[in-house]
Amino acid sequence: MTASPSSSAQQARQTLADRLAELCRDAGCTGLVLSQRCGWSRSKSSRIMNARTPPSEDDIRAWCAACGAGDQTEDLIAMLRTAEGMWVEWRRMERAGLKRAQEVRLPLFERTHRFRSYSSWLVPGLLQTRSYTEAVLRAVQQRRVAVDDVAEAVVVRMQRQHVLRGGGRRFAFLVEESVLRNGLGGSDVQHEQLGHLLAMSALPNVSLGVAPMRPDRPRMPVEGFWIFDTTQVNVELVSGHLTITQPSEIAMYAETFAELADLAVYGAAAYELITSAMDALE
Repeated sequence: MTASPSSSAQQARQTLADRLAELCRDAGCTGLVLSQRCGWSRSKSSRIMNARTPPSEDDIRAWCAACGAGDQTEDLIAMLRTAEGMWVEWRRMERAGLKRAQEVRLPLFERTHRFRSYSSWLVPGLLQTRSYTEAVLRAVQQRRVAVDDVAEAVVVRMQRQHVLRGGGRRFAFLVEESVLRNGLGGSDVQHEQLGHLLAMSALPNVSLGVAPMRPDRPRMPVEGFWIFDTTQVNVELVSGHLTITQPSEIAMYAETFAELADLAVYGAAAYELITSAMDALE
């Protein structure tokens, strides 16, 4: 379980460690006795109980057997998997290719009713054209993924966009003006993508704001993130994918989104920025 920059992941690891320590106490075991029963060094049990070292699934099975709590094994393994899933390095998430990484997120999009998305790098996935998505995923594949299943991953990403047009969902998208001018995919791809942004911004359930470049900006750009209802935030970092579920952290991202939304322009002003970027391509 890789160390995470999120207290959500840290808290999940601590909760698992506390449950394991509780099993040990309930069984009347000391750390030394438990280590002897499991055939470990005493320091290993101590590190696990203090959340300094994450257990493996086999460690949990051995721990539960040593404490006479075999009926707790599956629940604790499920807790371990949840904690591991909060911070996932790209190399682990994408080791089988990009298609699967796209598929695993679809249920989250389908059960969400209020979406807030801020992007400082790229056009948000739900607003991407097919050719722009292909350019994005091809760049990702060339940088860090050995398997080339870009064509299949593009199909999955496009299918996800059905959530825009049904189910009583609301979408608030914020993008930095630089996103409109990053040149990804070349002029033709960019021109088509910017035109698509204009069309999508006209949907009644979609709000599109653009944070303009200006010399006196009071709030600096941050890493891109998605807020799903009020229950989860996902952040894509250079090294991996972060899932945040701690209410206090979700509130911080919601506050940041609101502050960035106040900087953005909408309607005719956003239209002008987008068409200006389109004109610059000609």
